[in-house]
Amino acid sequence: MAADKMDIDLSTLLDNVDEQLVEFTAEVDGDDYEFAVQYAVLEALSGDAPEDDAIDMFNRFSDSIAEAGLVALARNSDQGMIVISENDLE
Repeated sequence: MAADKMDIDLSTLLDNVDEQLVEFTAEVDGDDYEFAVQYAVLEALSGDAPEDDAIDMFNRFSDSIAEAGLVALARNSDQGMIVISENDLE
């Protein structure tokens, strides 16, 4: 059965500009996982490429990112860092 809720720990948000990712920790079904959302996802959600506002964009679209994160987790939960891509958007 797939998980239906992700609790993002907002205190763990890290803008990794070099890799064009926003990294974070989230709890799903009582387990903590490391996630990263690609800037391309933020651009797809907002219509604008992140510049120095990736964290703000993340906060604006955190519900959609959480849903995409569950899709990414279901696809591959064995990775050390689960990367959320545009393919995970529903």
